[in-house]
Amino acid sequence: MTYMMKDQGVRTELSYGELNIAGDETYGFRPYQLLVSSVAACSSSVFRKILEKQRVQLADMTTTAEVERNPDEANRIEKISLEYTVKGYDLDPEKLHKNMALARKNCSMVRSVEGSIEIEESLNIIQLSQ
Repeated sequence: MTYMMKDQGVRTELSYGELNIAGDETYGFRPYQLLVSSVAACSSSVFRKILEKQRVQLADMTTTAEVERNPDEANRIEKISLEYTVKGYDLDPEKLHKNMALARKNCSMVRSVEGSIEIEESLNIIQLSQ
């Protein structure tokens, strides 16, 4: 990837389109937003793929990410809390928790930040009736 300087921040061209990155979000995505988004999106995608392979009847899944930053350490990200809300039919909570742990082990972004950023995960299960 190549990053070009602009008045405020940098930009890059990716296969999906142009990405603008800046410390001020009026000019682009902030770097910490991209890092948190990478962790949340990777983890969610891996979790969903595992559930689909096991034929879990998902109706919807959302992930909420909360971030703790340390202002004394250049606003470094200390912790990312991910809450998965899974809606579906005949959901087995024990199986969902095991699969969430398996997703964590197979998410390249979570594995990349292990040891430097604490990742906390929780699961909210909403059973739907057919």
